[in-house]
Amino acid sequence: MDPHSSEQSAESKEEAIARIGAADILIGIPSYNNSKTIAHVVRAVSAGLARHFPSFRAVLVNSDGGSSDGTTDVVRSATLGDPRALLLQSSVNPLEKIITPYHGIPGKGSSFRTIFEIARALQVRACAVVDSDLRSITPEWMELLLRPVLSEGFDYVSPLYMRHKYDGTITNTIVYPLTRALYGKRVRQPIGGDFGFSQKLVDEFLSRNVWETDVARFGIDIWMTTIALATNARVCQSFLGAKIHDAKDPGVHLASMMTQVVGSVFSLMDEFFPYWERVNHSEEVPLFGFPHAVGSEPVDVNIERMIDNFRLGLRELSPLWQTILTPEILQRLTQEGQAPPEKFSIDDELWTQIIYEFALAHHFRVMNRDHLLRSLVPLYLAKIASLVLSTRASSSEEAEDVIEKLALTFQSHKDYLRDRWKEGDSEARRK
Repeated sequence: MDPHSSEQSAESKEEAIARIGAADILIGIPSYNNSKTIAHVVRAVSAGLARHFPSFRAVLVNSDGGSSDGTTDVVRSATLGDPRALLLQSSVNPLEKIITPYHGIPGKGSSFRTIFEIARALQVRACAVVDSDLRSITPEWMELLLRPVLSEGFDYVSPLYMRHKYDGTITNTIVYPLTRALYGKRVRQPIGGDFGFSQKLVDEFLSRNVWETDVARFGIDIWMTTIALATNARVCQSFLGAKIHDAKDPGVHLASMMTQVVGSVFSLMDEFFPYWERVNHSEEVPLFGFPHAVGSEPVDVNIERMIDNFRLGLRELSPLWQTILTPEILQRLTQEGQAPPEKFSIDDELWTQIIYEFALAHHFRVMNRDHLLRSLVPLYLAKIASLVLSTRASSSEEAEDVIEKLALTFQSHKDYLRDRWKEGDSEARRK
C-alpha cells in the first residue's frame, strides 16, 4: 500500500465525509470506463499534491458513472510506487480517497455535482477537477490549478493548452470567440476540462438549479466558465503544456458534441443577457505557468467529406435555414456550395453572421431547438473545411493568429447581436 495514501474501502460517501471531517484541497476525477488511463492520472495527482502541498490535507474524489471495466478498483490500488523517486519531502498528511458513484442524469455534470457536494461538506479551500483519460497530465498541473486559488486569491483557473491546430475545433471556431465577445474575457480554453476553483464558486455552482437539465449530461465545462465570468469571479489561466487525448477527425466524431456544447452556450446567453449586453470589449486574464512549444499529436481531417456534408445540407436543409438565416447569407452559402474545393471558403464575416443568427433563432425559439442545433452541423463542418484549407501550410502560431482574427470579428459584430436581441424581446413584450 502507498504510505502516502489512505483508502476508502466499503465506506459510503457520507461515512467518508464524516471520517475525514475537513480538508484543505479536493481533486475530483469523474470517470466512466477509464481503467486504461486513470491510474496515471491518480499517480500524477498524488505526486503533485505531495510535492507542492505536503502540509495540506488533500482528498481525491473519484466520481464514477457505473464503470464496468474495473475503473474504481484501479483508483483504489493506484500508488506512487517509490515516492522517494518523486518527492523532495514527505507529505505530512496522507492523501484520502473517496470513490463513489454519482446519482442523477447520466453525464459529466452529475459527476461534478457529487464532487462539488463533497467539497462543500469538507469546506475545502481549493478544488480542481481533471479528466480521467489524460495521458499528458504531470504533477505540476496540481500546483498550476491550485496555487492561484490558494495563494493569489483567484476563484477560477482555466487551463491553457498547446494543441494541434486542428484539435479543439469547436472551441476555436465557436466557443472561444463567442464567449470572449459575450463576457469580455479572453479565456482561450473555456471548455478545457481541467479547472481549479474556490469554495466560493463551489457554493455558487451548487446554488443553481440545473442538475436535472442538459447541464447534467453535457455542457458542464462551459457552464462553469460562464458562471465564473458572469458573476465577476476572479478568473485566470494556467499553462498546462500539451493536452494529449484521443484526438478525433472533427468531420466524423464531433458533430453531436458540437450541438450539445453550442446548445449550452446559447441557453446561457438567455440567462445572462443582462450581463453580456453591457460588455463592449475584451481583456486578457492573468496567466500562470510558462508558455512554451510542446509536441502535439496530429489530427486527421477529411476535407472532402466535410464539404460533401455541407452540400448535402444545402440540398436538404435550405428550407429550414431560410427561417434562421438572411437571404444574403443563404446566397453566399449557395455560391460556396458551387465552388471547387480548392476555392471553398466560409470567411470570418460570414461565419460570425451565421452563429449570431443561430443564437437569435435559438433565443426566439423559431423552431424546435434540437432541430435548429442539428441543422448547424453542416455549416460547422463547412467552416472547419474552410479553416483547414486556409491554414494547411501554416505553423501553429500562424494558425492561432487566424483564430485571433476570428475572435475579433465576433467582437466587432456584437452590436448587431445585441440590438436584434433587444428589439425582438421588446416586440415580444408588446404582443
